[in-house]
Amino acid sequence: MTFNIQDSITVFFTLFAVIDILGSIPILITLKEKIPDIHAGKVTLASAILMITFLLVGEYVLRYLGVDIESFALAGSIVMFILGLEMVLGIDIFRQDPNTSSGSIVPVAFPIIAGSGTLTTILSLKAIYDKFTILMGIIPNILLIFLVLHTTGFIEKKIGKSGMLIIRKFFGIILLAIAVKLFKTNI
Repeated sequence: MTFNIQDSITVFFTLFAVIDILGSIPILITLKEKIPDIHAGKVTLASAILMITFLLVGEYVLRYLGVDIESFALAGSIVMFILGLEMVLGIDIFRQDPNTSSGSIVPVAFPIIAGSGTLTTILSLKAIYDKFTILMGIIPNILLIFLVLHTTGFIEKKIGKSGMLIIRKFFGIILLAIAVKLFKTNI
């Protein structure tokens, strides 16, 4: 197995766009008002476990269900495309109601961070990249998730609402382009 830094960077930015941790800051701030004891470490650990577990055994689960990875990748590219549209158009399709109060792991780690879009993307990326490359894209995202969760208030003040909107739209367009590439590769 040869390590390709460019592929890992592509995986990182793909997951960064899907996870949309910066775009989730408004949701996280709302949740912190309702659930004041959101622990950045616990949420990050739960998110990491979900993503890495799905990377390692998600394919076996699919095989058990009779779904091949290419079909899942095509479905994943459609989900990624919809997520990209969501980000660019400012609509919410995959987000859960931020008023839920079932604890910090459930609404934050799943489904906000490691939700259906993230897990679908991880398996979809397996059609193009090896597990190690994807893992090297997941790890920096996990570190970034921890950093953002730990500093949401500070980030919100520094970037402002306009900055947050620009970041969300920019990564939405990148995600749309990646989804089209993934669709073309697996069709």
